[in-house]
Amino acid sequence: MIRAVIIDVDDTLCMTEAASFVLENEVLAAMGRPPMTRELHLATWGDPLLEAMPKRSPGLDLDVFGTLFQTIMERHVAEGRLDVIPEENLRALDALIEADRSVLLLTSRAESEVRHMLEPGHAVASRVSGAYHRDNTRYGKPDPRAFDELLAHTGLSPAQCVYVGDSPGDAVAAGGAGMAFIACMQSGVRRLEDFDGRHVTATIDAFPEVVPVVERLSRTPG
Repeated sequence: MIRAVIIDVDDTLCMTEAASFVLENEVLAAMGRPPMTRELHLATWGDPLLEAMPKRSPGLDLDVFGTLFQTIMERHVAEGRLDVIPEENLRALDALIEADRSVLLLTSRAESEVRHMLEPGHAVASRVSGAYHRDNTRYGKPDPRAFDELLAHTGLSPAQCVYVGDSPGDAVAAGGAGMAFIACMQSGVRRLEDFDGRHVTATIDAFPEVVPVVERLSRTPG
């Protein structure tokens, strides 16, 4: 029986890569630096932001970038340009909860990058029972120990959980932890052949499909 659905944020719960490309180039422009190409952004997508940016803009002052990024990101969020979660995805979360399953987030983002989604009044905050990010976990994906704090805090076993994500690293982490993994292919950033099939339990083309897939997996013995 699957008791918890753990969800990645970027390009799973909401489509992020394209919006982040625009945001990060706006920060670079504010610093007087040339824009990165979309190809470079895609090639480094999935790396923690401050690890990826030196590859995207060599010689970048990360302290200045980090300060400007926070300010501009908050404006993009307020303007509805970043972390927009479609109503159909929110309805899917509601359906999971109605089926008596906990919904948790596990993301590679830093706390500052996910804080706004956890504030009272945000559509996500009222639907998730826990959020795990780079600042409250000791290990990051693809290390299977990325789930250690979540499992310890909830008392759940890996067999009671399923992780939904969009990257090969998500799959490796879940598989290594002994969890089922659902690959969400909606963003088009990755292809199924990018994944190690040993770690992919099921695939979905759009996030709302998670509801019937989790129900099916929950009824499948073993």
